[in-house]
Amino acid sequence: MRNCLRNKLKSQLMRNLSLLIIIVALGLSACKKEEVVTGYDDSYAAWQSFKKSSNNSYSYVTYYGSWTGIYAESKITVLNGKVVGRDFFRTRTTAVPMVADTITKWTESGVTLNTHDDGFETLTLDQIYTKAKTELLNVSRAQNEVVFRADNNGIVSAAGFIPNNCADDCFTGVYIKNVKVYVKSI
Repeated sequence: MRNCLRNKLKSQLMRNLSLLIIIVALGLSACKKEEVVTGYDDSYAAWQSFKKSSNNSYSYVTYYGSWTGIYAESKITVLNGKVVGRDFFRTRTTAVPMVADTITKWTESGVTLNTHDDGFETLTLDQIYTKAKTELLNVSRAQNEVVFRADNNGIVSAAGFIPNNCADDCFTGVYIKNVKVYVKSI
């Protein structure tokens, strides 16, 4: 009788423990989604403030780096809410430490805008925020690690996802740095 009671208690304890683990796991996954959503909303508010103060005229750099030594970046220039310029370069590391070899470099503006295939997309930050919300952050959290950071004075610095169990160069999304008010060159 005592063993029977002990087995029933163990069984009940195991069910309660299993239920607790499920509840905690669901709670943690809900917190992560909430953190991403909150981070996005706060960042979007910072972006709206910057956009207003800059008259929607700014530049930013989007970039990519690989463990293989390839690095590329595009500076996108926006004037009154429209992309007006794109500068691009790609480098690779060389046998000499701390020295990079420039593979490709070009500048586009006016009628030459979007004439090269190897640069980053010519998107405004409004378009990047829309793409982040509708595509890049709107993926299965069970199958991906969702990434959203806002290290540019609150403005987006990374938005995208990494598939679970992926080893190298798996990020799908955008990295952004150097968000600055547009100043016309003389």
